[in-house]
Amino acid sequence: MKEQMYQDKLASLKRQLQQLQEGTLQEYQKRMKKLDQQYKERIRNAELFLQLETDQVEKNYVKEKKAAAKEFEDKKIELKENLIAELEEKKKMIENEKLTMELTGDSMEVKPIMTRKLRRRPNDPVPIPDKRRKPAPAQLNYLLTDEQIMEDLRTLNKLKSPKRPASPSSPEHLPATPAESPAQRFEARIEDGKLYYDKRWYHKSQAIYLESKENTKISCVISSVGANEIWVRKTSDSTKMRIYLGQLQRGVFVIRRRSAT
Repeated sequence: MKEQMYQDKLASLKRQLQQLQEGTLQEYQKRMKKLDQQYKERIRNAELFLQLETDQVEKNYVKEKKAAAKEFEDKKIELKENLIAELEEKKKMIENEKLTMELTGDSMEVKPIMTRKLRRRPNDPVPIPDKRRKPAPAQLNYLLTDEQIMEDLRTLNKLKSPKRPASPSSPEHLPATPAESPAQRFEARIEDGKLYYDKRWYHKSQAIYLESKENTKISCVISSVGANEIWVRKTSDSTKMRIYLGQLQRGVFVIRRRSAT
């Protein structure tokens, strides 16, 4: 009885093995169907993820493209404004230098030389010109005494030198008021990549205060030292400014040291 039962079980296992090899076993088909559903589900999720990532990359591309175009336009406007500011600053410097030269009488403009005839003494005879040879144009015939010549020269110097307006409430021997005194000038020069200003040395990356005629005080850092100018960077918004030596010498800008924080 037991032997028959074993033979039946063995026969059943052989049939199941044969069905498994043929792919008709029910348990095999059931599990294969489950695996196939899992496979299709993963494929569908992968395709959705791919589509989502593709959309995100395209959105980032469009966003970056717009940002790059906007930054390009902003940089163009900033470059144009900086060049205009530099040209305006150079124009102001030239106008200030011209005004300074005109006030100090150190103008480079060639002015006509004013000539003045020397007086002739009443008792002196009229000089007879030599018909044989004409005198040179630059030749002077001194018909006056040394004292009269010095007097004429003093008169010419008084006409040439600008008159200082006298204050009605103060004697002439008193010094001029601060409003009449010339603008204060500072010693400023650049040597070996360092700035010497007002008896102090300044170098790159040094923290300073920049003061202007409008009584503004800006916290800055020296970003570079050139041949005839320095560049400073504002600590508030990191914008840069060019300061020329002439501006420092004339007191348009004043530099003060500050402790770096």
